[in-house]
Amino acid sequence: MNTITEGAALAQQNYEKIFGATRERVEKASQSAFKTAEELQKLSKENLDAYVQASQVMAKGFEQMGKAWMTYTQEAMEQSAAAAKALLGAKSVKEAVDLQQDWAKSTFDKLVSESTKLSEQTVKVANEAFEPINARFTVAVEKLWKPMAA
Repeated sequence: MNTITEGAALAQQNYEKIFGATRERVEKASQSAFKTAEELQKLSKENLDAYVQASQVMAKGFEQMGKAWMTYTQEAMEQSAAAAKALLGAKSVKEAVDLQQDWAKSTFDKLVSESTKLSEQTVKVANEAFEPINARFTVAVEKLWKPMAA
């Protein structure tokens, strides 16, 4: 009888050792999974915030570029109207041709100048908008590669 009791006690101890260790491993794995899920949720939120920030920069930049282009267009129309009025008041064909050439040259120069400004502004806005996304990409790469390197 003692042998049976001792065997049952030994079986109970072995059972607790095996399943106790398994239970601890399951609890550790669950805690690790919850921690990973929380980190991923935080990472996703921060990525979304960076996207929103980039979108705001782009929207503001496009608004400024649109205003600049409208201002240029308005000035070009006013200059064209003034050139047409001067052309109508020309006293000779030579004066009309000279006026036309001056207007064409100034219009072309202004177009090139404004296009250059707009291109520079576009690059600037794109770089500013990409900064928060690039920062998040760097963080994501660090978080993903850090566990793999360990």
